[in-house]
Amino acid sequence: MNASDASSDAALFARMRAVWQSVDPVPTGLVDRMVAAVAVEDLTREYEMLTLVEAAGLTAVRSETDASTLQFTDGTTTVLLHVTMAEGGGRRIDGWVDADALAVKLAQGEREWSADAGESGRFAFDDVAAGMSRVRLVVRDAGGEMREFQTPQFEV
Repeated sequence: MNASDASSDAALFARMRAVWQSVDPVPTGLVDRMVAAVAVEDLTREYEMLTLVEAAGLTAVRSETDASTLQFTDGTTTVLLHVTMAEGGGRRIDGWVDADALAVKLAQGEREWSADAGESGRFAFDDVAAGMSRVRLVVRDAGGEMREFQTPQFEV
């Protein structure tokens, strides 16, 4: 490709861009809304992590009692978990969610437990092995839309 081909291609692309901008312009504010949406998603993850760090600090203080309480939120949905030692060496996790939960799962690597959330948003997992865990929920928001909520990993 020589310089004249490149300049004619650039001119052609400029004309095509001008046609599309006049026929189908970018909606006003779209770029700003997209930048804000991405920033909110990043803030949501940061807020979840800050909540986890705060809860982990409380857990360390309470570690002598064989129980811990963790709270996770994304600003819309909040999950509260209470982890206790069971007699057989496993853990029991009692949880509450403040949204309409359609599915609740606890995952540890390839292993997964399922629970049903009651009308009050309460759910529980019995005989959970020690290890890194994550809770995943499918919730229905106030507008009726379904979305996934998941906690960062935490130690059980």
